[in-house]
Amino acid sequence: MRFEPTDEGSVCELEVPERYQSWRGVVHGGVVALMLDEALGWACWHAGHPGLTGRLEVRYRRPLRPWERVRVVGRVERVRRSLVYASATIDGVGDGGRIAEATATLMTTATEVTRPTRP
Repeated sequence: MRFEPTDEGSVCELEVPERYQSWRGVVHGGVVALMLDEALGWACWHAGHPGLTGRLEVRYRRPLRPWERVRVVGRVERVRRSLVYASATIDGVGDGGRIAEATATLMTTATEVTRPTRP
């Protein structure tokens, strides 16, 4: 997934391959949640508030079909001290119908990540 910063938020369009389906013809809900979480993270990054998800609430509106073109958008709603409140949506490109949406609270973190050393 490649998110680009826009006036609307951090945006990505993609199609999910059928290998990510759970039941035939339905993309697994965990993959949908992952897409929303990724949108939230990129929205915070692009807004200058990188963080880790502390709470994620997902609402599924309808099934995502394999190879269906979707638009995923993440937005920062507000920042309060070390917490970032954000939201994300997944909409079908063809019909514009809402597939899923999420709200989240992220904890800000340093932008540099160091790898732990092995003993």
